[in-house]
Amino acid sequence: MKKGLLYFLILILSLSFLTGCTKDKYKKYEDSFFDTFDTVTQIIGYAKSEDEFEVYMDKIHSRFLVLHKLFDKYKTYEGINNIKTINDNAGIKPVKVEKEIIDLIIFSKEWYYKVGKETNIAMGPVINIWSKYRDKAIENPKNAKIPPMEELKEASKHTDIEKVIVDKEKGTVFLEDANMSLDVGAVAKGYAVELVAREIEKEGLGSVLISGGGNIKAIGKPMEKTKEKWGIGIQNPDKDLIDTGSILETLFVKDYSVVSSGDYQRYFIVDGEVYHHIIDPDTLMPGDYYRAITIVTPDSGVADFLSTSAFLLPLEESKKLIESIDDTEAFWVMNDGKIETTKGMEKIMLSKGATGGKGK
Repeated sequence: MKKGLLYFLILILSLSFLTGCTKDKYKKYEDSFFDTFDTVTQIIGYAKSEDEFEVYMDKIHSRFLVLHKLFDKYKTYEGINNIKTINDNAGIKPVKVEKEIIDLIIFSKEWYYKVGKETNIAMGPVINIWSKYRDKAIENPKNAKIPPMEELKEASKHTDIEKVIVDKEKGTVFLEDANMSLDVGAVAKGYAVELVAREIEKEGLGSVLISGGGNIKAIGKPMEKTKEKWGIGIQNPDKDLIDTGSILETLFVKDYSVVSSGDYQRYFIVDGEVYHHIIDPDTLMPGDYYRAITIVTPDSGVADFLSTSAFLLPLEESKKLIESIDDTEAFWVMNDGKIETTKGMEKIMLSKGATGGKGK
C-alpha cells in the first residue's frame, strides 16, 4: 500500500556519521539482502568479530524470510498459510495461520480503531485495482489510464474491516465477504522490522540499525567513543538517491524508529499527472496533501501505520493525530517544498542544532 519497491524512502547516512574510534572489542559491520518484502534490507551493527556479526545476520535474514512469506499476498508457499491463503478463502472458511499473522492483523485493527480509517488493511480490493492499472501503465506508458471511479466505488463496498474475523484461541482468520482481500503493505515491513529488532536484541546484539526498505529501527547506540545516537537522513522527494542534495534533513535517534511515506516512489503518469500508491479510502484516489511525511516513534510497526494515516489527513488534522500519540514526532514535506514539523522533532534535527555526539 505504500513503501516503494527496491527504494529507500529514508537513507542511512554516509559512513562519516557512523564511523570513528570504536569502543574496545567492538567493530562496525554492514550487510544487506534483497530477497524479502521486495526491497533492500540493510543492517549496520557492532560486534566483537565478523564471525559473531555473521551469526546475527543469518538469524536476521532467516527471520525476515519467514515473515516475508507469511505476510505475502501474491504467492503461495508449500506448507504455509499466509495472507494470500486468507484472501483465497474469503467467504469460504477460516484459515489457520501462524501467530505472527494473528498478531499483525490484531495490531492493525487496534490502530485502525485508535486513530481512524485512513490505514485499513481491508482496502485490498481497491489497492488491487490501482496496482493493476499502474502495472499496465508501466508496461505501456502511452496507453496509461486511471481506474474508472465506478470500478473503485464497487470495490470499496468490500473493505469493511469489521468483516475481518480473528479467532485468537483457534488461531484463525476469516474474511466474511467473499469479495474481500487483505493488503498489509501499509504496516507489514515496519511491523517485521520491529519484531526482528526486538528478537535480535534479546539474542545479544545491542547496537544495530535495521533498515527494511527505509523502515528504520535503531537499537541502542553506535559503539563509538564519541557517538550517542544514530544519524538518519531523510530523502529529498525531488532528488534521486544518488544526486547531490538527496538528503533533505538529518535526524539523530537512539532506540527509536524512523519511517517515511511519500508520493515519489511507486507511481505512474497519465496525461502529465502523477498518480502514486497511497490511496485515500474516502476519495479512492491518491492522497495529495504532501510530498512526504516522516514519523519518529519507538515502535517501527506503529511508525509505519501512522506514516500512511498522517499522510492522508490535511495538515491540521495530521498534526493533531501525531500530537495525540505519546513519544511520537513528525516531519512533513508540503507540496510547495515547505517543511512542517512537530515541536519535538526539532530537538533531533541537524538543522536545529542536534548532533549525535556524546553529551549533545
